[in-house]
Amino acid sequence: MPERAGDSLEAVSREESAPGLHYDTRLPELSAWRRAQIPVIGAAAYWLIRTICPTMQFDVLGWQHAQRVYDSGRPVIYAFWHNSLIAALWWWRHRGVVVMNSTNFDGQWTRILVERYGYGTAQGSSTRGGLRGLVEMSRRLAEGRDSAFTIDGPRGPRFVAKPGPVMLARRTAVPVVVFHSCYDRAWTLRNTWDQLQIPQPFSRAIVAIHPPIEVDKDASEECLNRKHAEMQAALERCRHFCESWFSLSPPDRDLARAEWNR
Repeated sequence: MPERAGDSLEAVSREESAPGLHYDTRLPELSAWRRAQIPVIGAAAYWLIRTICPTMQFDVLGWQHAQRVYDSGRPVIYAFWHNSLIAALWWWRHRGVVVMNSTNFDGQWTRILVERYGYGTAQGSSTRGGLRGLVEMSRRLAEGRDSAFTIDGPRGPRFVAKPGPVMLARRTAVPVVVFHSCYDRAWTLRNTWDQLQIPQPFSRAIVAIHPPIEVDKDASEECLNRKHAEMQAALERCRHFCESWFSLSPPDRDLARAEWNR
């Protein structure tokens, strides 16, 4: 069963040294061999993306939704599916976005990768250290920095949204903006839980950004659950739109682009 957004956000306001997994951001014990792999994998992933993504063409629809939030003087809480990580990492690079980053092995080399692309990190995940991570994200949002979640990470289930963004939105009065991306040509890692897509060189990418989701600071648990369902539906709408984009005829794309950019 998916997590519910109303699951005790008030715990985020407790003393940060409180015990329990939701505050535990200690690094796990790893063998010397695994520790040695972390910088190597992080560097390899950086150069893979740095080699491929400059050759790509990006078509970004719905940017006006995020811009409207910025024009109001607020930052944005972004949320997107884990399998579109590469397009997101490249498109939003060097903007100081703070991402929730797990402390497991994958999270440690991913931290090296994202920080080289100009992202900040808040350590935590839905399974360990999440509340401490949300506290850190709320601080960064108060400083005017955007935050972002790979919303079905770090280990799935695939395409099932975690409640973190709506919880953070209620705490900070910052809206959630979801998006998705797809490529016309990509390699799909079929054996991974998220079936991560790696764009091929000189491919095209479509990025669809949904209108913001506002969450009141005094939202009830029932309201939070509704907002969580709204976020899940928005993510699915973006995903289905992007997955169909490259099968549309040019006239149909023009119509879809005009509708999405309204």
